Amino acid sequence: MTTIRISLLISLFSILGLSAQETETPKPKTNTISQQFEDLLENSNNFQDYKVVKLNSLNKLIANTADSISVFKTQITELQQEITAQQQEINTLNNTLEETKTTLDQTRSEKDSIYFLGIPMSKGGYMGMMWGIVAVLALALVFFIFRFKGSNAHTQEARKKLADLEVEYDDYRKKALEKEQKMGRLLQDERNKAVKSTKK
Repeated sequence: MTTIRISLLISLFSILGLSAQETETPKPKTNTISQQFEDLLENSNNFQDYKVVKLNSLNKLIANTADSISVFKTQITELQQEITAQQQEINTLNNTLEETKTTLDQTRSEKDSIYFLGIPMSKGGYMGMMWGIVAVLALALVFFIFRFKGSNAHTQEARKKLADLEVEYDDYRKKALEKEQKMGRLLQDERNKAVKSTKK
């Protein structure tokens, strides 16, 4: 008997709550889902520890929630596509940066190096080699200058000796010519004496 009374009371309150909600028909707010939940709870009737909710309002909230979820999914998909595009752009920029760094390193290497006989050399090595060549050539020049001076001294000495020898030869030739002339005169004198003696 008590159970029947409780059931009747519950049914009565439910009918009264539904009729009261139908008479009020508040305008639903087209706000956020959380706001719509708050509105639904505010517009529902209380029964003990329960809330009596209109089925139409609940269905509308479910539909709005589904629409919001669909919109959120679309936004998430668009954001994911945007993130993917940005990641691809970042990768492209990173690749371009790496290529730029490689090109810059090659340019610096080419700038800091000099090709000598087709062999790439650093500027320091090239300068060292060139100064080494200059030093070797300078030493060779000094060596040849000393050799030339020595040879020139020998040549001057040889020329002097040759001049002295020519002077001595001229003296010898003059003396020999004088001696030959003297001998010729003596020979002629002897011939003359022999001719005279034969005539007597």
